[in-house]
Amino acid sequence: MTTPRHEFYETDEKLILSIFDKGADPEQVKIAFEPRKFSFSHGDKTLVLEPLKGQIDASKSDYSVGKVKIEVRFVKAALGRWGSLVGDSPDPLSSFPTSGAPPSSAPRKPGKNWDGITTEILSAEKNVSPDQDPNAGGDAAVNDFFQKLYADADEDTRRAMMKSYSESGGTTLSTNWDEVGKSKVEVKPPEGSEWKKWAA
Repeated sequence: MTTPRHEFYETDEKLILSIFDKGADPEQVKIAFEPRKFSFSHGDKTLVLEPLKGQIDASKSDYSVGKVKIEVRFVKAALGRWGSLVGDSPDPLSSFPTSGAPPSSAPRKPGKNWDGITTEILSAEKNVSPDQDPNAGGDAAVNDFFQKLYADADEDTRRAMMKSYSESGGTTLSTNWDEVGKSKVEVKPPEGSEWKKWAA
């Protein structure tokens, strides 16, 4: 009896074993799956893996016989990597040994109240007015400024703002209707950038 060359690779759910037996007759290949044991035989070649490193689901595991190799697909009973085919690692699905000692009941430290800490930090932060810091408020402050400017403007100023902004692709905003009303507003991209017209 000889042991055929074999190799494997695995995922968390399956382990694929390749047994190299060129020209194996599917009718002559004998394979048996057990929860912690696998056996293969074909002619004078035999491979027995016992104990398997982990438990398999024998009913879902299967194999296929090809021209060069037999591919065996073990479906793992518990997710995880084995690292090797055989080993005496404890079976994660077997019942745990019970002893007379009760489980440890050490007092648990209470967890941190992260919501309370966040609320405390946010309430401690002082709101800065735009008078104290010109960058305070960011986009919201700029948006408020333009809304106030538009709301307080007369009809000609509003028309100038709308026309200049839309014709320039958002690169220019003018409040002077006398200047804007005469011709189309040119696109003026910021320095260092290039304007491109996009097709719809």
